[in-house]
Amino acid sequence: MNPSAEFVEQGISPQIAKRASCLSVITLAYQSLGVVYGDLSTSPLYVYKTTFSGKLSLHEDDEEIYGVLSFIFWTFTLIALVKYIFFVMSADDNGEGGTFALYSLLCRHAKLSILPNQHATDEKLSTYATEASADTWQSSTLKSFFEKHPRCHKVLLIFVLLGTCMAIGDGVLTPTISVLSAVSGVKVKISGLHDNYVVIISCVILVGLFSLQHYGTNRVAFMFAPIVTAWLLCISSIGIYNIFRWNRHVFCVISPIYMLKFLKNTGIEGWVSLGGVVLSITGVETMFADLGHFSSSSIKVAFTCLVYPCLILAYMGEAAFLSKHHEDIQRSFYKAIPESVFWPVFIVATFAAVVGSQAVISATFSMISQCCALNCFPRVKIVHTSSKIYGQIYIPEVNWMLMCLCLAVTIGLRDTNMMGHAYGLAVTTVMFVTTCLMALVMIIVWKKKIISAVAFLIFFGSIELLYISASVYKVPEGGWIPLVLSLIFMAVMYIWNYGTMKKHQFDVENKVSMNRIVSLGPSLGMVRVPGIGLVYSNLAIGVPAVFGHFVTNLPAFHQVLVFVCVKSVQVPHVSENERLLISRVGPKEYGMFRCIVRYGYKDLQQENYDFENRLVSGIVQFVETEEENASELTSESFREFENSAFKGFVASEHPYTNSSHKVQSSCDIQAEVAETGIGCLENTQLKHESFQILKAKESGVAYILGHSHAKAKKSSSIIKKFAINVVYAFLSKNSREPDVVLNVPHTSLLEVGMIYYV
Repeated sequence: MNPSAEFVEQGISPQIAKRASCLSVITLAYQSLGVVYGDLSTSPLYVYKTTFSGKLSLHEDDEEIYGVLSFIFWTFTLIALVKYIFFVMSADDNGEGGTFALYSLLCRHAKLSILPNQHATDEKLSTYATEASADTWQSSTLKSFFEKHPRCHKVLLIFVLLGTCMAIGDGVLTPTISVLSAVSGVKVKISGLHDNYVVIISCVILVGLFSLQHYGTNRVAFMFAPIVTAWLLCISSIGIYNIFRWNRHVFCVISPIYMLKFLKNTGIEGWVSLGGVVLSITGVETMFADLGHFSSSSIKVAFTCLVYPCLILAYMGEAAFLSKHHEDIQRSFYKAIPESVFWPVFIVATFAAVVGSQAVISATFSMISQCCALNCFPRVKIVHTSSKIYGQIYIPEVNWMLMCLCLAVTIGLRDTNMMGHAYGLAVTTVMFVTTCLMALVMIIVWKKKIISAVAFLIFFGSIELLYISASVYKVPEGGWIPLVLSLIFMAVMYIWNYGTMKKHQFDVENKVSMNRIVSLGPSLGMVRVPGIGLVYSNLAIGVPAVFGHFVTNLPAFHQVLVFVCVKSVQVPHVSENERLLISRVGPKEYGMFRCIVRYGYKDLQQENYDFENRLVSGIVQFVETEEENASELTSESFREFENSAFKGFVASEHPYTNSSHKVQSSCDIQAEVAETGIGCLENTQLKHESFQILKAKESGVAYILGHSHAKAKKSSSIIKKFAINVVYAFLSKNSREPDVVLNVPHTSLLEVGMIYYV
């Protein structure tokens, strides 16, 4: 049923429904200003200053100023407006945006995922749905290429991680350059202020900013939108003032002819200065990355109706001022502010810089969380900062790491020009990664002709490569910072992913044979003690090696065995009623089950709700439903529970909300059987196993986790030994333990130590 028909059915007229929809879009558009556009809106603080920081000089004919303004206008229009608003924003993954959203789309449509434990039942998820349109010969050819060359899967992942690492570097540079640029404006009024004091004030603001992160953005979110709105209106008004006072003909320079004249007259110096021009579009990637918090239409409305015109007017006004004040090029933004409003604008600029920094820091938390879900980053503590808004998270370890890096860059460089050179390289690399992924999405997902994808790649890719080349030239002058940071993060991510995949490979190769399990009989050759044993493993199929290792050393186990596999699926979110997949392992009398707990790459892998009761309830319902559908189920077939009773149990889809449903006790089952009459054999058989499971639950639940240690083989190279025995071992030792991530009670925890060689 379409939305309009639904409104009519509810007695709401289409006019009122349309008005309500428009009001919702406008409200979201206003809210997005504080979260999405903080970084982008503060770019005028340092764009002209960084562009003219090199050997590029100003001449009396103002050709350089007009050329830079023309480059800013067309770069902002083509990249921010045309590429992101018209194209990239349409490539969402169930409403989610960002680099991982594009990668997820490609993984699902072309089977490119390298995540272990992927199963055909994952494709039945409501968020996994792919378009039913038939493949074109171009998309089929590209899919066949990836199928024939499995190494390309790893190359694609590394390419995505490159963009992610550069974006994390952006999280270090944005707070630094934004805050330092805003604070340095005070020197316009207090010219005798030493640079050391500016650095100290900036460091104090940065420490305060990171110290407040644990409160979460929801506590101060109501302030963000008004601050950014006030900032945009301020700079656009000042821009209009400067245009009419200093140079009314500045509107004419949007002609592309001025770009050609600029490159012709300035030569290599003009080309190098483009590394500063690209700073005008820093933050456009945030529009796409934060798509999941708002809607595509609201972000588009906010950008086209307010952000775009305000920033264009601000850049034009500053260019008009510079055309008459060449000597003020290094302080042009604050010099262009009228005397009567300088201090109010300075205060708003400082607040806007903090808001812009907050958006990037929150995005960094989100990216690290996604990397953890994809086994590309060590397990870290992830804290929800809002009980109402899902997705607002705080990662303490990453927060303090970012703070230390920001302080180091601020104290070490002390120069916003060098920071700008580093910033430009990080931003352009992320944009180029997005362009390449978009070209693949156009062919594989959208089924467009290859000529369209190539045209998109060549047009926007050439623009971004031009800016990347200019930024690379500045590597010795600060551009090395994002390169070093990204290499360190990529090394950590790759080594962690490599070690994790090798661990999974070890588990697969050493899993216990089902034939061996069956040959042991219902008792499994052990003493079966009362209770439920939850054996956590990375395997979605088969009996894990940790189980065999455990029973070898302690030949006793629980009456009911449940092999629990917590895994990530290549979708952003998995709904609560699709979270669990329960199946039986071996014959019925063995009392063994498997539960697969599925998460999306944006879900938090924490069992901080009543997992035990929910799991037992699911198993009981599986047993009862299995009796009714015995002819349709096999011993290893999976069943998704979507009946009304189970949905009632997980009625709340918020991960922090516990259901009010209570699992029946064994006494309740026994009383119910007595009331209905034990003479009814079918009913007794139906309730018998359920009764045994619930009785085992009352005896206690034990958690068995494998504690594996990786070691490189003696024949391995020195590099591999260093990576595994030193780096991976260090990361494993200092990362969050699985029992902490899964919120396992320590009083019920049993750990089984194992060593595997890679």
